[in-house]
This record gives sequence, C-alpha cells and structure tokens, in this order.
Amino acid sequence: MPPCGRIAYHALAQWFAAMPPGSQPNVVLYSPYQRARATAQAVLQCLGPDDMLAVLADERLREKEFGITDRLTPLGIEHKYPELASQRKHVGKFYFRPPGGESWCDVILRLRSVLDTITREYRRERVLIVGHQVIVNCFRYLFERMDEDTILSVDRTADVPNCGVTSYAFDPDAGKRGKLVLELENFVAPLKNSGTPVTVQPDIPAAPKP
Repeated sequence: MPPCGRIAYHALAQWFAAMPPGSQPNVVLYSPYQRARATAQAVLQCLGPDDMLAVLADERLREKEFGITDRLTPLGIEHKYPELASQRKHVGKFYFRPPGGESWCDVILRLRSVLDTITREYRRERVLIVGHQVIVNCFRYLFERMDEDTILSVDRTADVPNCGVTSYAFDPDAGKRGKLVLELENFVAPLKNSGTPVTVQPDIPAAPKP
C-alpha cells in the first residue's frame, strides 16, 4: 500500500472514530477489492472489530465489471472496438454491456439484492458500505429513486473520490412513510484536513490466495 493510501485510510478511520458512539457504524460491508478491503480494515482498527454486529466482505459490492473495455476511455473504446462504441452509443451508457462485463443495470440488480440483505438482517443498524464509484452512484440511484438521466448526470458531474463519504439517514417525516435522506455527498473533509491528496484511482481485485 503506498504511503498516500495509508494516510487517507487513517484520516477517514479517525473521522469515524471521532463520532459519538451512537453514530459510529456497527455493521461494515465491503468490496473484496484491495483498496476497499484496506479502507474497511483501517476503520475497523479504529472502531474496534469486537464492537461490530457484523463485518463482511461481499462480492456484490465489487466495482462494475468492464470486461474487454476495462481501463479504456470512450475514445479508447471507439479506437480499439469501433463496433462496441457504436453499440454503446445506440443503447446508451446505462444499458451497454461490454463482452465479459456488466451494464449499470446489472450492477443495480445485484445491489437490490444487497439492500434486501440489509433490510432483512441489519434493519435500524448503522451500516457502513465500502465500495467504488459505480457502486456509490448506483446506490444513489436506488436510495434517491433517481431515473436514468439523473444518475448519469450525477456521474458526469464529478468522479467519486477515494475515501469520500456519501451518507444517508432515515427521516420519518420524509415521503409518505419516511425514507433515507442524503446527508453527505462525496465528503472529503477528513482527507483535506490531514493534508492527504484526494484521488480517484480505480481499485483492483484482491490477489488470489495460493
């Protein structure tokens, strides 16, 4: 782990540790990818894993699978795979599924399953989810009941920063029967206060165990 990464994880973990005990996460669900796992472990070291109701790596929280277009920009896709670029333009980013990869709809489908698990097993608990850019935006799509155009507009506005915090709290007065309401969006103050550069590098899968 590069030094910058260690500082960022520590800054975020200290921010969680400074919360009142009744506000700190007591359930941690994280992607098995390397940076997400390291972030979750740093938070757990500060909060104390023994005080957690549950700590789980969940493969459904991994980043969107980009298949053969992984690490390619739209321009790169057009140059290397012109027929895929044409298909992507025709069906749209939200529905485009590259060979060996997923569409945003595929990611949203697995996240609906995650929400079913949280509702069933961790209702009324303080759940921390450690994921990735598309994961964060797809959760926003679900929590905020967005449509396709709205979430793609959010995605175009800015990248989700590494160790940024997007949080929700249940408001019983919102909607007809109460609902989750956005509190923080891509919050990076803990990193800035520690002098840590805010980055957006992609995460990578954890190395396979021998």
